[in-house]
Amino acid sequence: MLNFSFHLPTQFEFGTGAERKAGEMIARFGGKRALVHYGGGSAVRSGLLARVLESLDAAGIAHVELGGVMPNPRDELVYQGIQMVRDQQLDFILAIGGGSSIDSGKAIAAGALYDGDFWDFFCGKALPETALPLGCILTIAAAGSESSNSCVITQASTQQKRGLNVELNRPRFALMNPELTYTLPAYQTAAGATDIMAHVMERYFSNEPESDVTDRLCEAILCSVVKAAPIAIENPNDYDSHAQLMWASTIAHNNTCGVGRVFDGASHKIEHELSGIYDVAHGAGLAVVFPAWLRWQLTHHEPSKLVQFAVRVWGCDIDLGHPERCAMQGIERYEAFLRSIGMPLTLRELGIENPDIQRIADGTRRNPGTDVCGFFTPMDTAAIVELLQIANG
Repeated sequence: MLNFSFHLPTQFEFGTGAERKAGEMIARFGGKRALVHYGGGSAVRSGLLARVLESLDAAGIAHVELGGVMPNPRDELVYQGIQMVRDQQLDFILAIGGGSSIDSGKAIAAGALYDGDFWDFFCGKALPETALPLGCILTIAAAGSESSNSCVITQASTQQKRGLNVELNRPRFALMNPELTYTLPAYQTAAGATDIMAHVMERYFSNEPESDVTDRLCEAILCSVVKAAPIAIENPNDYDSHAQLMWASTIAHNNTCGVGRVFDGASHKIEHELSGIYDVAHGAGLAVVFPAWLRWQLTHHEPSKLVQFAVRVWGCDIDLGHPERCAMQGIERYEAFLRSIGMPLTLRELGIENPDIQRIADGTRRNPGTDVCGFFTPMDTAAIVELLQIANG
């Protein structure tokens, strides 16, 4: 296990009615004037926004609203939010929604206190030195942004989707009521579960040899998601399955299961380029990219970790004479699970008939200071092209 430093400052309020604590929590963390940032009309139609604003009013928190966050959140709304914060002297960001709303809120929180263009943080020109405090109310189990140090924004003019991983991104609090996920379409629940699993697997597939505790944590989360996702999809009002997915989304990406090892990240970087260009659902994009990544790894990496994945997560039998067969069986069972919950497995099934594979590969973000992506087996442009060809079917 590698040396590590890990601090998780987010306070979690989990359970029925958690959203009604918004005003109390903002006041506890020193906020007095909040930007309430959310996505489309569902927060309004469901009554969630009204309950939240009532909570803020009861706590004496002044507030202004900025809706309209889209999947793969865009820079235009971030600029608008930054200007609103400055013009109205706001001191707290409250994001309502999933990863898109929370990430957009994180970018506003950092950009509002920066003299330059907030995109400097996402293209590597600068790092934020301070940020406004941010809290969130989660409405989908997926991205894990509710306590992660990650933030991903798309620059509309270039179609570049880029991430920023800094500790200032971590929310001060997360209000998590599984009931808020009941009304999600089955496809979104499935895409969220796929994203959760990808976050875990990008930590699990590590070359660090002695990390059994985190290996077992990863395997437990994966098995829990495999059990809960079909139940939540089949029974949208089943509290326990939605609760399992919601907590899994949190610990999958706040690095609880990633300490002491190197995070690979290649699949997410490739998918970010894919969804930045084609604007596909992030989780669905990962359903296409990650199995292709596993298939590529099986021909380029010693198979022991893929065998462990097959045996411990998917219940495959060890084949000591032909470990690659066991590993492939695990990949196939993973693919069968994704298909069973309605996820695509090829770019064509994702709705991309003629993908510009070279453009995706060329644009995929690399490890800092290198020309490769990922760490389990570092991938150059040619390798990414090979992966995408696998994903193309």
